[in-house]
Amino acid sequence: MSTARFITFEGIDGAGKSTHIEAVAGWLLEHGAEVVRTREPGGTELAERLRELLLHAPMDPLTEALLVFAARRDHVVKAITPALKRGATVLCDRFTDATFAYQGAGRGFDLNVLTQLEQWVQHGLQPDLTLWFDLPAEVAAQRREKARVADRFERMDTQFFERVNDGYRARAAADPVRFFRIDALLAPHQVAAQVVSVLEARGC
Repeated sequence: MSTARFITFEGIDGAGKSTHIEAVAGWLLEHGAEVVRTREPGGTELAERLRELLLHAPMDPLTEALLVFAARRDHVVKAITPALKRGATVLCDRFTDATFAYQGAGRGFDLNVLTQLEQWVQHGLQPDLTLWFDLPAEVAAQRREKARVADRFERMDTQFFERVNDGYRARAAADPVRFFRIDALLAPHQVAAQVVSVLEARGC
């Protein structure tokens, strides 16, 4: 059983990634791993407070990006890095790929600025494995309508989420070793089977 893995779950709102984190955590625990589940924005007291602002307070794209990376810095320093240092497997619901997809592709914010912020905040920290739950924007919208009261991102139109999907597609193409595409259109048990297959292939 390998240790100190950093695994991220990515995808647009409604893609179902959060549902499968619980199952992955259980699967890893059965295989002897110490598992830390966390999320972004969030994962620490400060980052969770910033999350509330990001999800509900109106702001421009630059402010949005700066808050995301401020929350990420606290998360990396106080939660992710300590867990990895002691050999835990960290499962994170979104990480920097989401910023490039949402703020970059979705909002049209400068990717060069995001890259600079990524370097400052993470000092080279990247996931070992990223599971990208790929789902058409219109299907995700139908799922979100049935799930919960929407935050300000979830209220964005289908065109926004199509751009976000394009952003994820570009990130996956740029790092095909780290990224694994999960077909989130399939039935839940078929999605779960894809996830387990990837974990087994990567020796998790």
